[in-house]
Amino acid sequence: MSGTTHIVGAGLAGLSAAIRLTSQGRSVVVHEATAFAGGRCRSYHDASVGMTIDNGNHLLLSGNHAALGYLRSIGAEARLIGPSSAEFSFADLVSGAHWTLRFNDGPIPFWVFDPKRRVPGTGVLDYLPLARLLWAPSGKSVGEVIACKGTLYERLVEPLLLAALNIDAPDGSARLAGAIIRETLAVGGRACRPLIAREGLGTTLIEPALAHLQQRGASVRMEHQLRTLRLASERVEALDFGAETVTLGADDAVILAVPPYIASSLLRDLKVPSEFRAIVNAHFRIEPPPAQPPILGVLNGTVQWLFAFPGRLSVTISAGDRLIDAPREELANKIWSEVASLTGLPAALPPWQIVRERRATFAATPAQDAIRPGAVTKWRNLVLAGDWTDTGLPATIEGAIRSGNRAADIIANQSKQS
Repeated sequence: MSGTTHIVGAGLAGLSAAIRLTSQGRSVVVHEATAFAGGRCRSYHDASVGMTIDNGNHLLLSGNHAALGYLRSIGAEARLIGPSSAEFSFADLVSGAHWTLRFNDGPIPFWVFDPKRRVPGTGVLDYLPLARLLWAPSGKSVGEVIACKGTLYERLVEPLLLAALNIDAPDGSARLAGAIIRETLAVGGRACRPLIAREGLGTTLIEPALAHLQQRGASVRMEHQLRTLRLASERVEALDFGAETVTLGADDAVILAVPPYIASSLLRDLKVPSEFRAIVNAHFRIEPPPAQPPILGVLNGTVQWLFAFPGRLSVTISAGDRLIDAPREELANKIWSEVASLTGLPAALPPWQIVRERRATFAATPAQDAIRPGAVTKWRNLVLAGDWTDTGLPATIEGAIRSGNRAADIIANQSKQS
């Protein structure tokens, strides 16, 4: 398949596949149904706050090798910022307690033995049950593998898994939880350093990728929605865009990098995750206090994570289905009251915006994880990509980029074998 690869979807999975293929000198056309690239990882100018904001707050870690490799390839790795070491600040809205969790760099968890670095109120032996998650069997939930109670769970395990899985931790897939722990806590602090796109997701992850593809001769067609895949017994023969049909040559290939509900509408027999969880984000135009941590984990409140950007404070609430239909201004006031309490800022509500993603991620339950498809399909020139495919990770930026890289490698390997 040394011909043209048509990539349907310009989210991170599709963009990473396109970048990987163009780096090998391959011909690529990206087709995006909407007017913007990035999917759920994008920035836009919002009139309510009068500034550019991100659709949602996405945290990367220094151990996200695929994501960092993607950023290096488009010359944007320096646009991520974070502390020089792996540390996370937390605050408890009920008790008023504040603490900072500090990991040591190596895989031996010396931080667990230091009361000043580990979770307050925990002892060394409290951490041993986490080992059960490292190689948890498929089909088990987190609540079936570890006890979801106690200080360590409430102050570390629950916030970590809620953010990573976007589901109430006891209900989440133990297999996916184990993957997160293996790639972060089990590796040590060198894999846990938090990184954020201070200048925005679009400026960091999307715009440099589009510029990179343009420089290498790839075509990116916006507002070009695929209507139908014309399928033969062994291959895709054509892409029907309504007003235009693209007939595929013998060496052409397709990477379908769209959300699961779109993929299943194009491939009727494809089994995909069918349950989803929401994420709610709130943005406030106000200058953060000088001492405000870039990232603050929050316990016992509506707010879960508070991000500080120049001129803006942003909040992320995972597993936010309970808030999807809440009145917007009521929700903004509730969230801001907590933010004001955490930061010492005035109680008056500043300019704000609420962004709710009803189907932000697939529901990371054992049952839904079990039906995630692999990349290869029964059509030899059609490959799947997306964070909902079986990447071994939950629906994250890292998972999306790995899926795109994998899809590109499959196409490249098929080309070598033909």
